Amino acid sequence: MMKQQLGLSLTLLAGVAAGPVLAAEAEPRPEQARQTVKALMDELSGELEAAMSSGGAGEAIDVCVERAPEITARLSRETGWRVTRVSGQVRDPLLGMPDAWEQQTLAQFRERHSEGEALKGMSRGEVVTEPGGEYYRYMQAIPMQKVCSNCHGAEDELAPAARETLAERYPHDEGTGYEVGELRGAFSIKQPLE
Repeated sequence: MMKQQLGLSLTLLAGVAAGPVLAAEAEPRPEQARQTVKALMDELSGELEAAMSSGGAGEAIDVCVERAPEITARLSRETGWRVTRVSGQVRDPLLGMPDAWEQQTLAQFRERHSEGEALKGMSRGEVVTEPGGEYYRYMQAIPMQKVCSNCHGAEDELAPAARETLAERYPHDEGTGYEVGELRGAFSIKQPLE
């Protein structure tokens, strides 16, 4: 009798342990979210690199002003996700202001990073209940890289052309003053659950 109970307990434990793994494998949203962020990162970084090579930081800022919203809008239409970028120090309050969940996630990213976790690949995804219904939400950290310093670094170290363009394009800019290796913001996407 004891062997049967032990066998049943182990079978139940194995079933419980396997349950979430099978559910996660059957749930496509986390992988779709990662792929959507990858598509955004690849396209945006390609355009930013080309702009930096051909016209410097001023032209790269133009990519952020004009092309980034077009890319995120197109990806949103193509994937069914709401695709955006957010930051604790927003450059454009109309496009980058984090909501409560995003603010909480940015704070968690900073805490995880302060405890030694690398920012590269850091992410969070979960189902969230909001007034409009349930959504799968996903964020992936954007670490400050050396090339980002051209537009997001210390204001007194920016090239004069970059400072001028930022003042013209973003009169309420708070997106400078970052050091390489810091959390600059995050890609944020969400999708309603059917």
